[in-house]
Amino acid sequence: MDIRNLKYFRHLAGTLHFGKTSRACNITPSALTRMIQRLENEVGKPLFNRDNRTVELTAAGELLMQYAEEVLQSWKNLQNALTHEENLQGSLSLYGSVTAVYSILPGILTAYRKKYSRVQINLETGDAAMALTRLQNRDVDIVIAALPAEKPAGTEVIKITETPLVFIAPVHFPETIIHFSDTKHDNRYSNSDHNIDWQQTPLIIADRGLSREGFDLWLAKENISPTIYAQVAGNEAIIAMVSLGCGVGVVPQLVLDKSPLKKDVRVLKSAPRLKPFSIGVCTMKKGLQNPRIAAFWEIAHAGG
Repeated sequence: MDIRNLKYFRHLAGTLHFGKTSRACNITPSALTRMIQRLENEVGKPLFNRDNRTVELTAAGELLMQYAEEVLQSWKNLQNALTHEENLQGSLSLYGSVTAVYSILPGILTAYRKKYSRVQINLETGDAAMALTRLQNRDVDIVIAALPAEKPAGTEVIKITETPLVFIAPVHFPETIIHFSDTKHDNRYSNSDHNIDWQQTPLIIADRGLSREGFDLWLAKENISPTIYAQVAGNEAIIAMVSLGCGVGVVPQLVLDKSPLKKDVRVLKSAPRLKPFSIGVCTMKKGLQNPRIAAFWEIAHAGG
């Protein structure tokens, strides 16, 4: 069986979603379907049960999944055995947000490239909240991610930094913030950060990720039913929408510091404090058997 087809099959067995796998593997859905059909012809049995709503592995699919894992691991072991550190080559894939690429990776990658110039770096940027999922789906070798309280099973982590979460508001649209009125003065359109009506003030929030989880915990604790203007993917998108006066948002300070729109938003000094989170480099434990990943890990441990 073709190694590449086994990789596609393993990914699909993990996502159980043809669209997600086709996008992650840069293959059209029709080509992915044909590849699965060829595998089914080789095996002689269906590998997936499919209907309009769900995809699930058959018993034959479960067995092929075990076989694929063994073959792909053996293939990696062979590649690793044929690779010597002094002549390290091949490819290394990384995933992180735009902010991570700007603020965390430069020192590490510069040191890596100087020492292992023959290794091809494949760098992909995207929503930070998807980083660990991309890693666990084996889409990439290494990710820069916000670290959950408990390390995901089967992963190795190097903590790089910690960043607070801050509430931001637009500079040019002060009326975006709704304030409570008192009997003497309606400060609804004042520039004060005090007495914010968090139920009426429109909010721009992340659709997933640790910042969303922290924000939801605060809302639940304060028993607030928020007015959600939009749920978006990526902290950069939150900053952009806040700068346009669409609402108030919550983003990591690290992202705000690197944003080209930093001057168009301001941090609400009197806003609630949310729990900061750590940011680190993550890979799968098994991946450290790969000399290219192990070399990156050594440099990351040393601080670039």
